[in-house]
Amino acid sequence: MKIKTNKSSGFTLIELLVVIAIIAILAALAVPALTSALNKAQMTGTMNNGRQLYLAQFQMSTDGTATGDPSSAWPGDLLVGNYLPAGATIVDYANILLAKGYLKGGDIIKLLNAPSTPFTATVNIGPPETLTNAQQIAALRVYPVKDADPSNAIFCVTHNYDYDTALAAGTVPYSNKGFISIQKGGNAATFRSGQDTLAGWGGNGNEIKFQNQVGLKTGDAEGTVTPNNPAGMLQFP
Repeated sequence: MKIKTNKSSGFTLIELLVVIAIIAILAALAVPALTSALNKAQMTGTMNNGRQLYLAQFQMSTDGTATGDPSSAWPGDLLVGNYLPAGATIVDYANILLAKGYLKGGDIIKLLNAPSTPFTATVNIGPPETLTNAQQIAALRVYPVKDADPSNAIFCVTHNYDYDTALAAGTVPYSNKGFISIQKGGNAATFRSGQDTLAGWGGNGNEIKFQNQVGLKTGDAEGTVTPNNPAGMLQFP
């Protein structure tokens, strides 16, 4: 009489290797998508920070117009009126917003932070509150936009962006992956690599399109795009 024995139902070595290979392939396909989604989420957070800074500026300039106070104006007008010192940084600009009560010291430090840009500063209680002992890099750069500039003039961009210049690898906060622009009229958007220059929008003949989407640099005329950031830009360091 023969005795039946049950064969093992486990995986063979080849089957196990095939499963591992499939998992590795799926992971390799998923990682870029996850990384892209994370980068997009981080950039959206920084864009929201830029909008909060913009709203504080907009309120200050609106109040300045209503009261006739030239010290409550757009950054470019503050520079012209010597309310910001020569060689001013974004910290000097922030101290004006703090002195007038449009933002709190702790809030402004958060707004100037982003991945790879751990901006820090000491908040002096005052009154008024002031920022001193600033360190690291501020995530945003504020352009010297003026009241006379059109609504598509740029108010601020991320620190890694130089106007109409290709994004450089290794720059913070987002290297050459993308950048953010906030316009004087309140339009805010994230842009990817390739949209950083006029060439990325079709080259010559598309200047207006570039200025409407990314924004117009203070000092440029409508339909004229010149590379590099404007003089008087507020940043740190």
